[in-house]
Amino acid sequence: MKKIGILGSTGSVGSQALEIINEYPEKFELVFISGHTNFQKLLEQKEKYNPKHICISDDSHYNNLKENIISDSNISGGYNGLLELCNMDVDIVLNSIMGYKGLYLSIQLIENKIDLALSNKESIVQAGSILTELAKKNNVNIFPVDSEHSALWQCIIGEKIKSIDKLILTGSGGPFRTYKREDLYRIKKEQALKHPNWSMGNKITIDSATMMNKGFEVIEAHWLFNISYDKIDIVVHPESIIHSMVKFIDGSIKAQLSDPTMRIPIQYALSYPERFINNNLQFDFTKNNKFSFEEVDYDKFRCIKLAYEAGRSGGTYPVVLNVANDLLVDLFLIDKIKFLDIEKVIEESLNNHSSISNPTIDDIKETVECVETYIKNYKFN
Repeated sequence: MKKIGILGSTGSVGSQALEIINEYPEKFELVFISGHTNFQKLLEQKEKYNPKHICISDDSHYNNLKENIISDSNISGGYNGLLELCNMDVDIVLNSIMGYKGLYLSIQLIENKIDLALSNKESIVQAGSILTELAKKNNVNIFPVDSEHSALWQCIIGEKIKSIDKLILTGSGGPFRTYKREDLYRIKKEQALKHPNWSMGNKITIDSATMMNKGFEVIEAHWLFNISYDKIDIVVHPESIIHSMVKFIDGSIKAQLSDPTMRIPIQYALSYPERFINNNLQFDFTKNNKFSFEEVDYDKFRCIKLAYEAGRSGGTYPVVLNVANDLLVDLFLIDKIKFLDIEKVIEESLNNHSSISNPTIDDIKETVECVETYIKNYKFN
């Protein structure tokens, strides 16, 4: 039986993981869960799934949580509470915390020799070299939870890296796939939050609308699979049935297909190397008989181009890319900036940055602070 912890249990990925764990009580033991501000949902999850430890990372909600729990559950709060969870006796932790601050928890888990199911892609975007080297040193697995990287992982298992010609990430194209570039100047938050295929949290939904999520996925694939950027492509696949593909040097292509649901990649990351029976998802080819593909419009979705450039440049450029994007998406969600301000200010943040080659964690922390200051003082029109 695997002992499991979930960082970010109140989000979409964390909530689905709890449902999976609950369906296989003979396979999984839930040790801890954490939320940020949604203490009410955390209370509901505690009652339903009965974890041993609970943490609310926003200190201001700690008393609300504690006053509503009458049990022997261990309750903690704040960032130190999250660090305490990372030191517990578990086999694998799902890190589904949103944003760049999830990096330090990923590092803590790896240093404690705990396998990592990684949904916090920001961790590996910011510090891919550090995380992968640390995982190798501590003999720890990093299992991807993103549907695209799970698909690549499943296609690569049993193959030799030298036999790979291309990794092909698929993307739906988001809500603005058919829009013209000039249409994007008038985009409102409500439009950007209407993804055509996936039900996700607000932040990742906006990343899908700008297609920055694909840019992040390119950087993530580079580090997870040790593949050069020249061998990582993106293709638009509106149906979101093929989650990614691997093209081999002999011309053969493997693809991983399923309904557009996060259930499969989450379950696979938690159950690996086993596969558990899932009777809830029975794919029907006769009802899903249209697979279409389009080229990515890099001039319309400039965030992808910025991600490739930051990834290839290396150093602390991906940190700037990631942190600036997080902060700008937050501002867009509270109606402080326009949709295209996101890509514009990310590019300016990158252009104003003096990169540090082979950064340490301290270098990354310093870069994060510099970007936070830059965005805070930026004069938006």
